Amino acid sequence: MTRIRAFHPGDEGALADVCLRTADAGADATGVLTDDRIWAEIFVLPYVAREPRLAFAVEMSGRVLGYVVATSDTEAFEDWFRDEWWPVHGARFPRPGGNPREIEILAYADGRRSGREPYGRTYPAHLHIDLLPELQGQGWGRRLIQTIVDELRERDVSGLHLVAGSDNLGALPFYDRLGFSRLPSPEGVQAFGLTL
Repeated sequence: MTRIRAFHPGDEGALADVCLRTADAGADATGVLTDDRIWAEIFVLPYVAREPRLAFAVEMSGRVLGYVVATSDTEAFEDWFRDEWWPVHGARFPRPGGNPREIEILAYADGRRSGREPYGRTYPAHLHIDLLPELQGQGWGRRLIQTIVDELRERDVSGLHLVAGSDNLGALPFYDRLGFSRLPSPEGVQAFGLTL
């Protein structure tokens, strides 16, 4: 049986694995960086640490195969990430000199702070969603998005945004179909916003 359920403490390893196996524009990113843990330490684990009630998993036969995580307040989250999360977790990763992708990702994490994401004022919440290939195309992504949208509406959050790599060609039309609007974005990414 496959179902969406709330995040449980102890899910962190499974979420990190899903993050890693989908981090390269939806493909497996194992070995892309010198330390595979970097992906989850930036894109999933801080969210479940700060706002575990805004994290949901897709579970099939006891295995977590996908998730959505969010923050209801991007500005506050980014300052918390900078001041509390990243000084502890980011210190584990030496700043490399040779892997351009890793340099870029760690620079992004090092520079996170309130006001850096221009979408946070109009769309204060943001999310990250990942599904392993065996669940894609079956409506689970749509259900995860609806689950987080419902939770954010209950909290009276006015808008939600996300940012996808512009090379993630499977994801971009998915967000269009769900009613997200494309927002002006820097080269290499596409931001989407949804008024709640």
